[in-house]
Amino acid sequence: MSTQKFLFFISFFCSSFFAYCQQNQGVTVSGQVVEKSGQTVPFATIVIEKTDLSIISDENGNFVFKNVKPGKHTLKISAIGFSNFKKNIEVSDININIPVQLESELQELESVTVLGRTQTEKVNKQAYSVTAIDAKKLHNSTLDLSHALDRVSGVRNREAGGVGSRSELSINGFSGNQIKVFIDGVPMDNFGSSFQMNNIPINLADRVEVYKGVVPIWLGGDALGGAINIVTNNSKPRTFVDASYSFGSFNTHRSSINAGYTAKSGFTTEINAFQNYSDNNYWVNVDVADLNTGAYFPNQRVRRFHDKYRNETVIVNIGVTGKKYADKLMIGFTGGENKADIQTGARMVSVFGEIYRRGSIVMPTLKYQVKDLFTKGLNVNVTGNYNFGFEQNVDTVFRRYNWFGDYKQYEGTGGERSRTLRKFYNNNGVATANATYTLNERHSFMINNTFNTFDRKESDELVPESLVYKQPKKTQKNVLGLGYKLDYNEKWSTSLFLKDYSLKTTYSRSYNPSGNAGDIAYQKYVDNTSTTGYGAATSYYIKRNLQVKASFEKSYRLPTPEEIFGNVNDNLEGNLALKPETSNNFNIGASYQTSFNVKNALSFDVNLLHRNATDFIRPTLNNNQTMTTNVNQGKVTNYGIDGEIRYSYSNRFTAGINTTYQNIRNMTEYEPNQNYVSPFYKDRIPNMPFLFGNADATVFFNNLWKKGNNLSVGYNLLYVHTYYLSWPSMGSKDSKLEIPQQFSHDLNAVYTLANGKYNIAFECKNFLDNKLYDNFSLQKPSRAFYIKLRYYFSKSNN
Repeated sequence: MSTQKFLFFISFFCSSFFAYCQQNQGVTVSGQVVEKSGQTVPFATIVIEKTDLSIISDENGNFVFKNVKPGKHTLKISAIGFSNFKKNIEVSDININIPVQLESELQELESVTVLGRTQTEKVNKQAYSVTAIDAKKLHNSTLDLSHALDRVSGVRNREAGGVGSRSELSINGFSGNQIKVFIDGVPMDNFGSSFQMNNIPINLADRVEVYKGVVPIWLGGDALGGAINIVTNNSKPRTFVDASYSFGSFNTHRSSINAGYTAKSGFTTEINAFQNYSDNNYWVNVDVADLNTGAYFPNQRVRRFHDKYRNETVIVNIGVTGKKYADKLMIGFTGGENKADIQTGARMVSVFGEIYRRGSIVMPTLKYQVKDLFTKGLNVNVTGNYNFGFEQNVDTVFRRYNWFGDYKQYEGTGGERSRTLRKFYNNNGVATANATYTLNERHSFMINNTFNTFDRKESDELVPESLVYKQPKKTQKNVLGLGYKLDYNEKWSTSLFLKDYSLKTTYSRSYNPSGNAGDIAYQKYVDNTSTTGYGAATSYYIKRNLQVKASFEKSYRLPTPEEIFGNVNDNLEGNLALKPETSNNFNIGASYQTSFNVKNALSFDVNLLHRNATDFIRPTLNNNQTMTTNVNQGKVTNYGIDGEIRYSYSNRFTAGINTTYQNIRNMTEYEPNQNYVSPFYKDRIPNMPFLFGNADATVFFNNLWKKGNNLSVGYNLLYVHTYYLSWPSMGSKDSKLEIPQQFSHDLNAVYTLANGKYNIAFECKNFLDNKLYDNFSLQKPSRAFYIKLRYYFSKSNN
């Protein structure tokens, strides 16, 4: 074949091929679904009637139909909480874009306190096992972030007491540092005690995402069993003010102000400030002994008398948004401090009357986001922060207290637990870089890197020359993730990812170089650890309202600096011998939404899980039971299920129930250096709830007394089944220490005026005054009453 004929053949083939592709591509019909305010409506269902074409809008409300045949068609759009919308269109040979504006049926509910499915959730979109809370619907409540999450299936908030007490979240049996917390995708590993989940008001967040088990690659870090991502109300440039104040039982006062301003030029400034104060003098039931006579008084009802807490925090950001070189470029500062009396040790058998802790956060921050950097589809997000704050534990009074508040003074110098003015600066920082490249509508790639640095500097003015506080305590952790996502079509999506973990730990151990009594020296050590994890997640819509999903991850978690070196402020003793823990996490889930008789809507969610962990890190009491320490448990498994059912009737009533069962077992057959089967083999892991749930119901009275004024009355029940404090196989049945069955009943009433501009809320928590416990049988607050006043103003900058 001659060259000319060959070129002609190639040209003819290519032109025919492109013509065929263009012919078969058909006409594209696209658009965006929004509500009246301009806010996008994600996950709306769009159908072209009398065809088999249907689609669900993405998280930004966008939708695209391809290969639409020419002619007259009718679009039908539906979304939960909105009236159905129909639009007639005529398709010719030109691609068309159609804006869709939905009329809200539930616009009055924007300010009521209720948990449930909302327009902003990504549950039905992502392949991961994830539940999202629309935090805006809780902004009138006195809840902090941790107690809001306590109402999500599979999640438990574990805390040591009242306002500001040490708390941690548990997701499907994994808890504490096994769960990573993020704020706008930035890890909160280094925020210190002044910025914790149980002192952050719910008003700071627009929504909170709970990832169970497998965590997406864009949330960098080494979460073992799940993650919490707090999406703040500053995520979108706008002008707004949200101010609130609440007060109530135990002399509790909470206030917050969130405000932002964005000029037409793109100049943006944001401020978030909040404070918490409480005497925490709630009633508890304890056994008391007279300090002088030894007389024993069992089951006494007394008030906590040394448990005051206060904190103040302010977050300021300033920069530009909406520029070609930066969608968002913000320089910020987070400052705050806290002081907390320490009433008890790890258990309530220890009682203190003078010990307290305090801390601060001094953190400069940087955030940079840009879309289509250098090329279309390449989005980059870079953040950085460094905390210069300190933590201190003060124990200088040589006394012994009992629960009556009586004390016995001792001569000389000493402390209630261990005389100290220990102060430390953790000097820790976090830097993240995330890049996503969308090759086309089907293929996208991602890379994420998260770097943590920690360098503790300690001192104690009581023993200024002590060598103990001059020893190195440093860590450097890096997690690199690579990911790929295939959106095969509107129904099927799959993600694959790979993670590389590395940890460098610098520390020292004491030894006796001469063998003589009192001769102590220190040897410096440097440990390096590295490993690789991987995972996948897939999702498929069997029907437009029925989604099934599955995910798997070979996850690792590296010990945190506090677990390695300890933190006296949190009653935590360090363990230099801790090893990284790993787990094979499996999730299979399904969600289904349906509606009938127009006004009735039902949703169902269920998630089956399996965890197979090695070197599981769990807390246990130290030798004198005044502090906790962390140890590795050889092998731990968990088979469980959690689910939720929610019903709503128009904008008048909503109710839901969720439950969680997790069978967490010790599968370590032989303990180290033992040649016999462990007596705790196949026991449930102690101090871990295995059956719990929530139920809630809310009634709405719209346009009460005046149009735009609404009243809601709600109820919430929290149930936790009995579980053991120690190993179930330890001791006789009558001598086992158990944390009893618990029911907590909460009531609330919210009245909003002027369509949510002014709000007043009344709450009664634990209104039956039941005994509530957590962690190592530490008692939680008794019955309490609160009132909250809130003002809200917002103006879209679109």
